[in-house]
Amino acid sequence: MPLVLERNHVLDIYAEAAERKWVLPTFNSENLTCSEAILSAVKEYGQSIGITDLPIIIGITNKYRQRPQSVYYTHTRQWDVGLRLFLADLKVLTSYDSPFANLKVMIHLDHIQWDEDKELLEWGMQQFSSIMHDASTLPFDQNIQKTASFVEKHSNIILIEGACDEISEATKTVSTDLTKPDMAEKYYRETGVDIIVANLGTEHRSTAATLQYHGELAREITERIGPCLCLHGTSSVPTPQMTYLFDDGIRKVNIWTTLERDSSPALFKEMIKNAAKIVGSERAKKLLIEELIGNKADCNSTPSVNYYTTTYRQQIVFQRMKEIVTEYLRIWYG
Repeated sequence: MPLVLERNHVLDIYAEAAERKWVLPTFNSENLTCSEAILSAVKEYGQSIGITDLPIIIGITNKYRQRPQSVYYTHTRQWDVGLRLFLADLKVLTSYDSPFANLKVMIHLDHIQWDEDKELLEWGMQQFSSIMHDASTLPFDQNIQKTASFVEKHSNIILIEGACDEISEATKTVSTDLTKPDMAEKYYRETGVDIIVANLGTEHRSTAATLQYHGELAREITERIGPCLCLHGTSSVPTPQMTYLFDDGIRKVNIWTTLERDSSPALFKEMIKNAAKIVGSERAKKLLIEELIGNKADCNSTPSVNYYTTTYRQQIVFQRMKEIVTEYLRIWYG
C-alpha cells in the first residue's frame, strides 16, 4: 500500500498494535541498503506468521549532532538532497508493483532539533508519519514551551513525539540523570505530545559503564500518564528485558546502532576470507607478510569482479541487517 502518512491512519495502527500487544519498532536508515534490508525482513517475517501487511516504521535523523543521517545519505553531504532521496526511495519501495507493497510503512523524522533543523521544520509535515520534536537542549520549561508551540501548529497533521530531557551521547565521562516521573508527567500534560521519550538509562542516554534499561521507572511513568513511552537506545537493551517492554508502557522503540555495528563484522570477516579474490594474490600475500591477515585468508585466488564490487559488499551487509531486524521482529511481533 502507499506510505501511511495520514495522522488518523497512523493512530489506528498504533491502536491495533496495542490490542495485539505489539511494540512498534522504528529502524533508522541512512542508505538504501539498510532501508531494503528492513523492508525485506518485515515482509519475510510477516509471511512466516501469516500477516502480510505488518506495520513498520523507518526513521531518519536530519542534522542531529550525534548522527546526521540525511546528511550521510548522499556524498553531496547536503541534508535536503539526502532527505529527498530517502523519501523517494521509500515511495518507490512501497509502490503498487514493489515486493513490499502490502506492508504498512510509516516514515519517522527522528531527533529533529528546534534550532539546527529550522529549515526542515518549515517543510510540509504531511510528508511524514511522525516526528520527534527535540528541544531537549533547552531548559526544561523552555523545552515545554517550544514543544507545545509545535504541537499546537502540527498535531492535526502528524503524530508527535517529544523529548522531555536532554539526550547525551554514551561516553566514559558524560551522563544525564534518569527522568523523574513528576518531570515526565508535567512535560506530557503541558506539551500535548502523543508520545514521550524519557531517559530510562539506555545507550546514548548514559555513560558506557552504567548502561541499563530501568523498566521499573518506565512502569512508574506509565502509571502517571498511560502507555505512551518511546524507548531510544534500544540497541543496548538485553533481549530478556525487551520481551517486557509492552508491559512497561513502551509503545515504540527506536533502533539504529546495532544495524551498522553488527553488520560491519560480517563484512569484515567475509572480505578477509576472500582477500585474494578482492585484491589479488600479490597484495594478499603482502598483507599476510605484514601480519594484517592470517594463514586462513585466501591469498592465492585470482581477482574476480564478483568480489570487488559494491554489490558484493552491500549484499553481505544487507543479509546481516535482515537477520538483525528479524531477531527484533520475533520479540515484538510474536
